[in-house]
Amino acid sequence: AFTEQNGQRTRTVYAITAEGRQALAAWLHEPGDGPVIEFEQLLKVFVAENGTKANTLATLAATRDWARARCAESLAVGESYAEGQGLFPERLPELQLTGRFITDFYLLVLDWARWASAIVETWPDDPRQAAHDPRVIAETVERARQAAADSNHTARPGTSRNPTLPPSATLHPSPHVTE
Repeated sequence: AFTEQNGQRTRTVYAITAEGRQALAAWLHEPGDGPVIEFEQLLKVFVAENGTKANTLATLAATRDWARARCAESLAVGESYAEGQGLFPERLPELQLTGRFITDFYLLVLDWARWASAIVETWPDDPRQAAHDPRVIAETVERARQAAADSNHTARPGTSRNPTLPPSATLHPSPHVTE
C-alpha cells in the first residue's frame, strides 16, 4: 500500500496479490453480515432528555449539515462519472450500485434530521417535559410491518416510504398528544 493526494484528501492505494485474490473470491461466496450503525448524533438524540431542546436542535442542525456535505461530495463524484471522468470506469456496474446506496443513505439521514427537527421544535426547553405523539409511534410500527411483510419492499426516491400515508404525513410532525 502507498498513499497519494486526491484533491485535498490523502488516500491509501492498495494492491492485491494472487493469494489475496483467492481469499477475496472465497469471501465473496459468503453473503456477509448486515450493516453496523455508528452515528454519534443519533446517540445524542437518543439521550436528549439529559440536555436541552437547544442541544438537540444543534445536534440535528449539525446532522443536516453533515448529510448535505456528503451529498455534495456524492454529487461531485457522480457528475465526474456522468462526464466520463471518474476513476475506474471499468467498475461502473459495481460503482453505480454502491454509489446509489451511499447517496440514498445520506438522503435518509438528511430527511430524518429535517423530520426530527420539526418535532423537536415543538418540545419545551426541557426535553424531559416533551410528550410523545402516538401517531408517530403508530406510523413507525406500520412502516416496519409493511417492510417486514413484503419481501420485495423497496422505497424508491420520489415515492412515499409508507404507501398508506402521503409524503407530507411522514415529513411533518403532529402536535404532541399525551395519553
